Amino acid sequence: MTIYEVIKRPIVTEKGVAKKDAEHTLCFEVAPGANKVMVKKAVEQLFKVKVAGVRTSNQVGKLRRRGRFAGYRSDWKKAYVTLKAGEKMPEYAEI
Repeated sequence: MTIYEVIKRPIVTEKGVAKKDAEHTLCFEVAPGANKVMVKKAVEQLFKVKVAGVRTSNQVGKLRRRGRFAGYRSDWKKAYVTLKAGEKMPEYAEI
């Protein structure tokens, strides 16, 4: 699995941007089969920073309705990546 397959996209939400500013933590949607070691290597290679820790979370797809038709969104995986002290924060969420 390449680094671009491991990290799908950054999660740019109010909570994600607040964690980025306050806790030096980045938030990404990652491949469901990716583990913490793969996520750490991918972030270090992609952004050229040192990673202190990785936390992952499996998100269950929510029920969505369109009139009388109901279905579920896909399950996905989220990763919180904490950078080491003194590392430059990558800027991908400029609004």
